[in-house]
Amino acid sequence: MIKINQIRTPVEAGPADLYKKAAKLLRVKPDQLSRLVVMKKSIDARRKNQILYIYSILVHAEREAELVKKANSRDISIYVPKDYRIPRLKDGLAEVKRPIVVGFGPAGMFASLVLAQAGLRPIVIERGADVDTRHEKVETFWNGGELDTECNVQFGEGGAGTFSDGKLNTLVHDENGRNRFVLKKFVEYGADPAILTDAKPHIGSDVLRTVVKNLRKEMISLGGEIRFNTKLTGFKFDASGKVSAVEVNSCEDIETDRVLLCIGHSARDTFEMLNSCGLTMEAKPFAVGVRTEHLQDMINRSQYGENYRKDLPASPYKVTAKANDGKGVYSFCMCPGGYVVNASSEKGMLATNGMSNHARDSLNANSAIIVTISPEDYQAKGPLDGIKFQRELEEKAFKAANGYLPYQRFEDFENDRLTESFGKVKPCCKGKYDFGNLRDVLPEFISKDIIEGMHQFAKYIKGFDDADTLLCGVESRTSSPVRIKRDEVSGISNKEGIYPVGEGAGYAGGIMSAAMDGLKTVERIVKGINYEN
Repeated sequence: MIKINQIRTPVEAGPADLYKKAAKLLRVKPDQLSRLVVMKKSIDARRKNQILYIYSILVHAEREAELVKKANSRDISIYVPKDYRIPRLKDGLAEVKRPIVVGFGPAGMFASLVLAQAGLRPIVIERGADVDTRHEKVETFWNGGELDTECNVQFGEGGAGTFSDGKLNTLVHDENGRNRFVLKKFVEYGADPAILTDAKPHIGSDVLRTVVKNLRKEMISLGGEIRFNTKLTGFKFDASGKVSAVEVNSCEDIETDRVLLCIGHSARDTFEMLNSCGLTMEAKPFAVGVRTEHLQDMINRSQYGENYRKDLPASPYKVTAKANDGKGVYSFCMCPGGYVVNASSEKGMLATNGMSNHARDSLNANSAIIVTISPEDYQAKGPLDGIKFQRELEEKAFKAANGYLPYQRFEDFENDRLTESFGKVKPCCKGKYDFGNLRDVLPEFISKDIIEGMHQFAKYIKGFDDADTLLCGVESRTSSPVRIKRDEVSGISNKEGIYPVGEGAGYAGGIMSAAMDGLKTVERIVKGINYEN
């Protein structure tokens, strides 16, 4: 097939218009194109008076190589598909021990699925509950009930991404079809097929619950197993130093010689256990800040123009700036038509996140506005000092509004005073809230950088620094503060048989990159088994 990039059409255009555009570029008649497939679709709103869709498409025609050569355009080429090849064990291999996958977030879900497809019958241990039980517990907490420290926004089936927007963007360069494989599987399990073509795909927190259940069912049907409410509490090693079993719930050992650590970025007690077991770890840079809320209509008008079409999707945004002290300030995990959520996982501490349902239909847009920090900023002397820094911020955030989400108008944040009443922006959030002074939560250099960044962002999005813009915090779980070191060829840590995987281990930054790292780890494992035998 022929791939054509950068086809622009008005938003009201239909499939026939795409055929006409493609035919014109290839210098043929539309009826000479027998098939057209949309590969990617994005919105171009740079000219507010004419909003366009930009497509990458595939078309089938006779004499394709000849047509591509004749077109002589860098946007037109022969398409070579990159289908993901599921790793398989060689026939006749001796029985191997069942690998253990720790955690059932994106990395653990796709690692266990492909292990099962490879015939390795993985056992998944997940400290939290199944997604339906988890949803009930989280809703109870948001409505004022007690926090379950083992089953919450961070822990349980689907990982932290289940209570997010389900964004599927990634900057990972993919030459092996892993990205497309993950997207296709999401669609197979219940996600909107539009994620295969949208330039900024998302699933939605409400739909993700169905998706993760269906993935789990397929993994089990292929010989895998999952044990909920089962926490990794230790390891056993043989005389050579290789892992021989995992200890769970401090009372049971499960034999294995391969453990995939897909633990997520919030398993702080697990990091402490891994450190005590001698795994090589290091503190790493991450980012902290606040979550900000604007009226979605204001964001739409800024991005699309004052007379934007109401049938256009809720607009996202991405903003970056450099503060006077040289630090980066930027938006993160932007949720159009979304909610700020209480994402706490430890008692006496409070952390925020953002989520959207598939429809993205709440009144507000929200995103984290965060500042990059290095181990030097939090005076790291050991690998877990980033966790200590996060906890200090979360304790202050908990106290700022007596355990409720602490909210503050931007004008009040800038002037270091407690908010007394909301203006034109009211919270769209999941969890009880009250007023709190976030200047008492954040280090002063971070507060100043956020203020500076907000004013810079207003140059690109009118009203971004409006007095009534809402801030809520603390946004402390942007990425893992720890990296568990691994060999980049084998994927193994300094402890033989233990594989650090995904975001918690410090090797990914979102749903897609974590899932793809899970696939890559399984490829290494299967290759190693085939090679050893």
